[in-house]
Amino acid sequence: MRVFLAGASGVIGRHLVPMLIEAGHEVAGTTRSPAKVTSIAEQGAEPVVVDVYDTGALTDAVVSFAPEVILHELTDLPDDAERLPDYAVANSRIRIEGTSNLIAAARAAGASRFLAQSLAWELPPGAGADGVAALERMVTDFPGTVLRYGQFYGPGTFHPEIAPNEPRVSVETAARHTVEAIEQPPGILVITDGGMVRL
Repeated sequence: MRVFLAGASGVIGRHLVPMLIEAGHEVAGTTRSPAKVTSIAEQGAEPVVVDVYDTGALTDAVVSFAPEVILHELTDLPDDAERLPDYAVANSRIRIEGTSNLIAAARAAGASRFLAQSLAWELPPGAGADGVAALERMVTDFPGTVLRYGQFYGPGTFHPEIAPNEPRVSVETAARHTVEAIEQPPGILVITDGGMVRL
């Protein structure tokens, strides 16, 4: 299938691109940074430099690629886990406004499948929890697939060497199950080291 991967240069996106290509899919991968175009292209995907908040450019990019699948792996998180509270509002915005923009672009392009990253654990009340709730509501209304990942660990994550508390999932395992999820019917999938479970 033709897969439009929003967040191709992110923590899980870097693993997803080669796995999607290996599975036989044609992939367009987004980044906000022109400096990351080469690495995306070298993995075999078509690089797309676009900001998810630029609705016109985003819709044009999605419609031009004409995907069957939109895979939303965008987050706005710091490199340092200690700064996570400072990014709660920005990350909530990408979950709400970014998801809304991607869904609108998916509909404009006639994409039949929409999958988006969510969490397998509950956040305390506040911007973060509101963002997750809004994302899941929009995705299930599409109707699409919510990917509730455990805490990532492995290269490039907040837990590069020591696995965090459960629920957890290695970033490579998460990517592998995500490729499998593309073929699944819409719904909510929980993805941890224990496997992929439908709720």
